[in-house]
Amino acid sequence: MYVKRRFPFKDVIKWTRKELIFFTCYATVVTAAFELLNLKWLQVPLAPVGLIGTAVAFMIGFQNNAAYDRIWEARKIWGGIVNGSRSLIITVKDSFYMHRSEAMKDESGELKVITNRHIAWLTALRYAMRSKKPWEATYQTGKKKLDIKYNIPEEKSALIDELKFYLSEEELAYVMKQDNQPNALISLQSAHFRRLTNEKKLWDFSLLRLQELLQELTALQGKSERIKNFPYPKQYGSIGYHFVHIFMWLLPLAIIPTFHGMGVEVANEHTLIGDLFVWLNIPFTVIVIWVFNTMLRIGLVGENPFEGSPNDVPISNISRGITRDILQIIEEDSDKIPEPFENINHIQM
Repeated sequence: MYVKRRFPFKDVIKWTRKELIFFTCYATVVTAAFELLNLKWLQVPLAPVGLIGTAVAFMIGFQNNAAYDRIWEARKIWGGIVNGSRSLIITVKDSFYMHRSEAMKDESGELKVITNRHIAWLTALRYAMRSKKPWEATYQTGKKKLDIKYNIPEEKSALIDELKFYLSEEELAYVMKQDNQPNALISLQSAHFRRLTNEKKLWDFSLLRLQELLQELTALQGKSERIKNFPYPKQYGSIGYHFVHIFMWLLPLAIIPTFHGMGVEVANEHTLIGDLFVWLNIPFTVIVIWVFNTMLRIGLVGENPFEGSPNDVPISNISRGITRDILQIIEEDSDKIPEPFENINHIQM
């Protein structure tokens, strides 16, 4: 997600430059056929095309609203994960029997194990959200949607290489055998809390609160997985895509005759301008088509908020921010707290 408050217009042009070139060539070819080759039959009435444009605008507006809702819901989910993670570690830290030093001589060790396991859960969850799905547009051609450099940490290392820093060998082997690694880590965390309670190292009431926090985190994980694993309905996206292209192909055939008729009227006073007036349809046609196409693409890139484009929810940065917060809560050495991820080109991932 861009750190900048606005998307620079030059980046929008760069993002859609191929379409702009194609639209310009198409409008020029149709205009040349109409004017130079005298193919006056190459036209359609403007009114039907205008009705199609209205329908396309409604369809794209609906698609963009739905895509934005998915992005905003994903951001709220990970905002909840931030709050739940902090609450979990703070509650664990303050729930030990502080007055029973003989039972808590290994308190800091237990707290560190729990904290590291939670970091492993955050890591496994962000890797799961970054996994490739066949319907995600970023990976259909193996190229990114934007021709700019940015950093996706999950593409630079394997999950097992990240988890080994936070889990014991036994737990790592167990987790990597599971289909759902985040769920396995939550299960290990719950069992650890129960064991500490049985050993009288945690208050019974604290166990209830900790279980509630784990249930909350599990629910947030499930909501995140729901967005990741259930694509935006393709019938809406496909229909919008085809409607825009129908409108794109028909628009020059409707605008060119209009400019030609205006040119005939202008020629009564300015002959040269009137003869060339029809060519002015090209920039206007390109602008209209470009606006509709860009609106369509904005909706398409927002359908999947976890796939790793610059417009998606920056779950890598959020996860690293939580990691730093909870390590500072347990007063970990500063040299053992990982640095924030590098944001290339002011893009958070």
